[in-house]
Formats: sequence, structure tokens, C-alpha cells
Amino acid sequence: MNRREVLKSAAGLAAWSGFWSARARAQQGAEPPAVTAPAGQETRRGDMLYRVLGKTGVQVSALGLGGYHIGTIKTEKECIQLVRSAIDAGVTFMDNCWDYHQGKSEEWMGAALRDGYREKVFVMSKFDGRTRASAARQIDESLQRLKIDRIDLMQVHEIIRLEDPDRCFAKGGCIEALEEARRAGKVRFVGFTGHKDPIAHNRMLDLADRHGYRFDAVQMPLNVLDASFRSFAQDTLPRLVASGIGVLGMKPLASGAIVKNGIATAQECLGYALTLPTSVVITGMESMERLRQALEVVKNFKPMDKDQMAALLARTAPAARTGEYEQFKTTAHFDGTARFPQWLG
Repeated sequence: MNRREVLKSAAGLAAWSGFWSARARAQQGAEPPAVTAPAGQETRRGDMLYRVLGKTGVQVSALGLGGYHIGTIKTEKECIQLVRSAIDAGVTFMDNCWDYHQGKSEEWMGAALRDGYREKVFVMSKFDGRTRASAARQIDESLQRLKIDRIDLMQVHEIIRLEDPDRCFAKGGCIEALEEARRAGKVRFVGFTGHKDPIAHNRMLDLADRHGYRFDAVQMPLNVLDASFRSFAQDTLPRLVASGIGVLGMKPLASGAIVKNGIATAQECLGYALTLPTSVVITGMESMERLRQALEVVKNFKPMDKDQMAALLARTAPAARTGEYEQFKTTAHFDGTARFPQWLG
């Protein structure tokens, strides 16, 4: 089985469920089934891989440019050069957020998208507001900073508390602002993100189902450590695949902790995330060296087979079990809305 094969729903879910039921056995050396269920049609143009974003029908690069990291670049000029170099190399998926570096990431990306570059990319951003008023304001501010008329995918950011879904879907909640923005042509597709626990993601999906609401994409951490600790890949990913919701993988290197601590290489981390049924793997590329590294992985990418997957999960499982290296799950260090609750509205 490979990503280019069109997977029938029942067979695909059975294979995926089989892999994760065998996860513990894999850590003991047993062989899991192949994990290469496609998220949609996949093509290669030049050195870049492109996949369809869920049921949107839109094809985007399998590699996404992380918006937080571009805000760490020293100057706007250097940022523009890096963003345009990524686009020239075939990267079309641009990640960003209303709160990244007090808006600097959006402003700098907006500057990079001038001179015809906007037409070459799929722009995604996020907002923190949980109320209709705060969300509407933040959506408009993102549009102003990016200097574009429409955001291709706008996502509710940081669904990390069990009450977040309730606030979003309540009367006067942010889902109302999202739909108003979509009707006004400010937003094309909608989604949500989170990095804390798949329980919160699944509650958001449950409430969406209850309200007859459909998300086009969902973003979550997908890395070799996640496979063995509070696993989004185990507990949420199969549901997204079954529903045809676009899967956006983030933190493939666990914010650098996996490579920094010698748990796995960057190439292994990106290869693992690309092998999962992801539409896009979003990674930080704040330097030309990091950009070239990620581009090289995509250029030479071949899905891991079941033996490679089993060996990698077995090798990384001991480091994963306490959550020590996925601090976005176990601490508040990565929770912007915890430090600035006023963003929620």
C-alpha cells in the first residue's frame, strides 16, 4: 500500500486502527501493518510533493512554512527573502497566526507576498477569540496585516481546554464570526488547532457534529513521540481520515527537542510525519539552512514501510512516555492564551 493508492474507507480505517492497536506490540519488536493511508490525491511537480487538503479539492504543498518561526528572523528583508525562496522552491502552504510576535509574523509575510507571490500560495492564519466580537476583530486585523482580501484557511487557535469547544459554539461564540467572515468572502475554509491533548480536539469535533458544522481542516502535533504519549495520531487522526477533513501536522520535531536530545534526526522526523495521512506537515524554517534541509527531505521522500515505522517507534518510545520532550502537551510554556487570557475575549 502506498499514498498514491486510493483507499476505500472501511479498509483504510481497518488498516489504520490495526496499526495503532499494534503500537504497544511494535514497541516490543512486533511488526505493525503499513501506515500509508492517503489523505487524498498526491502529485509531484519538480522536487515538491502536493496533496489535496481533505475534501476542499485544493491541492497544497505537503510541506508548510511555519509562521511563528519567520517572526524570529532578524530583519524583514531576510524574512522576505526566505519566504520567497520557499515559494520559488514550490512551497505553497503558508502558516501564520494573529498572535505570532504581536502581529509581526503576519506583517512580514504580507510583505513577502507582494509582487505576485500572493497568487502562488495558500494562506492560513489563526485567531484566539472565543467570542463573536473578539474573533471578528482578530480576523480583520489578520487581513490588514497580511494585506490580502481573503484568507484561504482561518482556524480557531489553541483548542487546549475542555471548555474551549463550548465557548466556540455558544450563542455569540467565535463560530458565528467565522461564518460571517466566510459569507463576506474574507475567509474561504475553516478549521481549528491545538497542541495539548486529543481529548480537547475530539470534544471540538463532537460539538461540530452536534451542531451540524463541518471543519475543513484540523491542525495538531504529529511526531514520533506523539505516537507513544497522549497521541493525536492514535486518538484523533483516524476520525479525521474517516471524515475527509484535511490533516495539518505540526511540531514534527517537537519544537526541536527530538533532534536536540538525539532522539531522532530531522530527516526521520519529517519522513515520519509525511508518511502519516497528512495533507501538510508544517515545520519551522527560520533560516536558509533549515529550508534547504526540509526541501531535501521532500525531494527524496518515500513513505516508510511497516518495518521502518516499527523500528522508529520502538527506538523513540522510551523518550516519549513521560512527555518530557513534548512540553507543549505537559506545560503551559506554549500556551499563548494562558499567558494572555484577554485574547480569548
